[in-house]
Amino acid sequence: MSGRPTVVWSLGLTGLLAVVVLLSATVGPVSIELPIVAKATLNAVGVPTVVTTAPASATLAGVSIPVTAIDLEYTYLFDFAVPRTDETIVRQIRLPRILLGAVVGFALASAGAVMQGFFRNPMADPSIIGVSSGAAAGAVATIAFPLALPLDLQAAAFLGALVTAFGVYVIATDAGRTPVATLLLAGVAVQTFLGAVISFMMLQTGRSLEQAVFWMMGHLHNSSWEEVEVTLPLALLAFAVLFTYRRDLNVLLLGEEDAQTLGIDVERTKRVLLALSSVITAAAVAVSGVIGFVGLIVPHMLRLLVGPDHRILLPTSALAGATFLVATDTLARSGPAELPVGVVTAALGAPFFLYLLRNREVSSL
Repeated sequence: MSGRPTVVWSLGLTGLLAVVVLLSATVGPVSIELPIVAKATLNAVGVPTVVTTAPASATLAGVSIPVTAIDLEYTYLFDFAVPRTDETIVRQIRLPRILLGAVVGFALASAGAVMQGFFRNPMADPSIIGVSSGAAAGAVATIAFPLALPLDLQAAAFLGALVTAFGVYVIATDAGRTPVATLLLAGVAVQTFLGAVISFMMLQTGRSLEQAVFWMMGHLHNSSWEEVEVTLPLALLAFAVLFTYRRDLNVLLLGEEDAQTLGIDVERTKRVLLALSSVITAAAVAVSGVIGFVGLIVPHMLRLLVGPDHRILLPTSALAGATFLVATDTLARSGPAELPVGVVTAALGAPFFLYLLRNREVSSL
């Protein structure tokens, strides 16, 4: 029964996302007309047709490790006549940033919808089990101690996020069971501890303090197609698996005992949901820094619009999250001085958070 509403809502939100992407690409120091943006965007639509590999190396803890580099060659589907300068601006500068913002918003809102269902609380968000704090710790450690931790900043953030999520899970698990309340409290405790660690490391950054602060504020500045190519498949794959658990999430809203009675392997389901939510959040935070409130605001607003059924809520939250972050990033870079997008989402999210506290029941779904 949910199939048709899901398709209708998803198509509508996909159309809205496409409109916001095109409008966002017109905004910048150089104003570009919408028809030109549309043509340049269509010119960027390509299908990977050739995959090439080449030997390469990666450095881990000072040791060079041989790896295989994968390169994709694309066949582009359109070839509209567009002024070269405008096409370069749209395809090489604006579209990577806009699409990375869409992917990050997609990931954070997806994880937020899952976490709210998992904890049966609309105030939950992807950072509730310390994933964002772990990513921040990894990133700041790389900035503060580049010689002691010779990792790429994004790799360190991704690794820090996953290690933290796993640590919180281990702390909260006893005799094969992971009580939700214990998991929540463990997440809060670990976030607090990592906050102190991050503050200490930031004191050691010296001239790199500005870089650490900028990363902590959340940003999409200097985004690249390579970041999109790495983050998008991971986000889509994690979301696809999460979507297969949409009915399990619905049953978990009834409570763990009722879910167990209805045939759900509760502990296994919780492990899978936590792992995938951590991975999709880590992938987003690694490329964008800490962007708050997306995973809180968007799923909650969609829950008010489409209801708590995760068969509809998950895809609509993901698409709305992509649209929301593209729109807020456009706002962040449209003023006389560009702001980190995390500042804008926090400015919008904090009042909404207070509204929820004052006007809605937030103890359960």
